[in-house]
Amino acid sequence: MVAAYRGRASAMPNPICNDPWALGLAGSEGEALSRRWDAHSPSMELWMALRTRYIDDSVTRAIDRGIGQLVILGAGLDTRAARLARPGVRFFELDQPATQLHKREQLSRFDGYPLDAATFVPCDFEHDDFVGLLESAGFRRDRPSCFVWEGVIYYLIESAARSTLQRLASEFDPGSLLIFDYLNSNMARSSPRLRDEDRAMKEIIDELGEPMRFGIDDPTPLMAECGYRFLRTVSFDELALQYSGTYVRDRFFRFQSIALASPSAKLALW
Repeated sequence: MVAAYRGRASAMPNPICNDPWALGLAGSEGEALSRRWDAHSPSMELWMALRTRYIDDSVTRAIDRGIGQLVILGAGLDTRAARLARPGVRFFELDQPATQLHKREQLSRFDGYPLDAATFVPCDFEHDDFVGLLESAGFRRDRPSCFVWEGVIYYLIESAARSTLQRLASEFDPGSLLIFDYLNSNMARSSPRLRDEDRAMKEIIDELGEPMRFGIDDPTPLMAECGYRFLRTVSFDELALQYSGTYVRDRFFRFQSIALASPSAKLALW
């Protein structure tokens, strides 16, 4: 579904984001799911475009500033390794073995897709040590890196989210950057204050077998406790104003944000 939205947004006139492989990866099932979601959240396509573009821009800035290792945690159908490739920069994709195998089979059918753009690292996050697997694949922990954790944290229980945040802060070069998106606790916990449209969206996700479990209303205490000293967050409306020049008060889909974080305060001017 996410790939379908990314592909649909890329096919728009004057697109905010650009992913030429997304619709092919999404297939008819992803397209159908995105159309079903449209009925409850007409702003979802815009959010996916904004999220993709902002993370792409943040990754590009990280590379421009000398970061030479990019890690996509829970990569899914992400194609940044191909879209943002640059000489001397290594991309690592970590994901469940079955998911990664399916993705690689799909990509092998696309003309012109650079399968060697990423180092694929199969990882069962519930049982495997992702840090050790990264090192075995050639990753250097003593060098600044950029970690992209997109569309993942809210499906974890809080203890698992905290554990990963702590490891990313303590076991890698402190000059590394983490990019992740999060949603508020009302959405994660099915608060009675949810609008009917939001509740219907959450029910679709629950039905697909990946219920939302963890919400963050104020990320500052969480990130401080996990070892971070730099944090910037950006909202749906801020991104819409930045990339589309518009602000529309009655747009739906305002429960999700994106954070940039680092254990080092040296990135404070990011």
